[in-house]
Amino acid sequence: MLVLHTASRARKRRRPARIGLAVAGGGPIGGMYELGALRALEQAVEGLDLRALDVYVGISAGALLAAGLANRIGTAELCRIFISGDSDQARFRPDDFLRPAYAEYLRRAAALPRALFGWFGDVARHPFTLDTSDAWLRFGSLLPTGLFDNGAIRRFLAELFRSHGRSDDFRTLGRRLYVIATDLDSGEAVRFGAPGRDEVPISLAIEASAALPGLYPPVRIDGRHYVDGALRHTLHASVALEAGADLVLGVNPLVPIDTARAQASGKRAPSSLLDGGLPAVLSQTFRALLQSRARAGASRYPQRYAHADVALFEPSPDDVEMFFTNVFSFARRRRVAEHAYRSTLDDLRARREEIGALLARHGLRLREEILDAPPRSLLDEVRQPTGRTRTTRRLDGVLDELRDRLSSRSARARPAPRPRRRAAAKT
Repeated sequence: MLVLHTASRARKRRRPARIGLAVAGGGPIGGMYELGALRALEQAVEGLDLRALDVYVGISAGALLAAGLANRIGTAELCRIFISGDSDQARFRPDDFLRPAYAEYLRRAAALPRALFGWFGDVARHPFTLDTSDAWLRFGSLLPTGLFDNGAIRRFLAELFRSHGRSDDFRTLGRRLYVIATDLDSGEAVRFGAPGRDEVPISLAIEASAALPGLYPPVRIDGRHYVDGALRHTLHASVALEAGADLVLGVNPLVPIDTARAQASGKRAPSSLLDGGLPAVLSQTFRALLQSRARAGASRYPQRYAHADVALFEPSPDDVEMFFTNVFSFARRRRVAEHAYRSTLDDLRARREEIGALLARHGLRLREEILDAPPRSLLDEVRQPTGRTRTTRRLDGVLDELRDRLSSRSARARPAPRPRRRAAAKT
């Protein structure tokens, strides 16, 4: 589903438009949805080079993609790394991201004798005043704060960003990148990459942003502990707007489902999520909270950022595929990415007049030949041809980058076509 928030006042064209990208979290599957959507945008919008934007904002899995694009890793290469597995630049092993956090288990277990000793002492002194809630509070501190070791995320990204001329340092990246995390002990959102917080390695900032409580332990940085950046806001598109972006492209993979709408459109969905038990109820509640916060923040854009446009891509309310897919599963990553790729192209086709007018204001245009082409696959033009050496593949990458830069510059140099009518805001 495409949600447009158009500028309330026209921008004076004294300079090329500044374009930003804001990518939300959503676990492994959410990240794959975002990758599919971004791949579709890169192919369908002429003049849009996702590796050469003015500002990037990312949370959790979205931070990984935003940092990769800011490091000039295109969507095709990201697909090779995370989906097809035939990249010569990095080897993605899903099992590395699901290793038990043994160090956290041992640290908590080591505190068990002291907790038991204190408990028995209190029972002996006050045998009739203690209740089960006291036990829960006391022994709850022995539970691990995360099931899996998130150090693998940092190590994988550090290796990826320190090769092929890339950077794991915000200060030498050459583009503005903000990775959002939440300070556990204050509840405040923190922008890694902003002045004063740009000395942290990008890979470490992403590890902190992706530390979903219960799944991964909080990450310690300079004496503070950080967890998932989505705890305060869903998208943080305002960070890109505050940085001066005239157009922000956003992707949010998690939305609540409307089962009645899904059934009405002929999709296989239960009459009530209650049939799915606690997991379905919690998933719907979590997604509804995320979307509510995203909509509340977006409602303030026309007043606070009157000259800016925001185009948000997210699943439709009847998207059964996304809702009933385990967001922590890597096994269905290709299927979800393909689904997002096709859904995004469908959204662009259905709203081509409105989104076309919005893009034209920023020197971009839709590629009609892509939108009107026969059904396409995410991995078309992605797989590496066989029989090539590593040197040949790297040379092809350099030539592709040069071609994309020249294409982007020529598109920006052309005067934008005048929109036939002003696009109205949609919610």
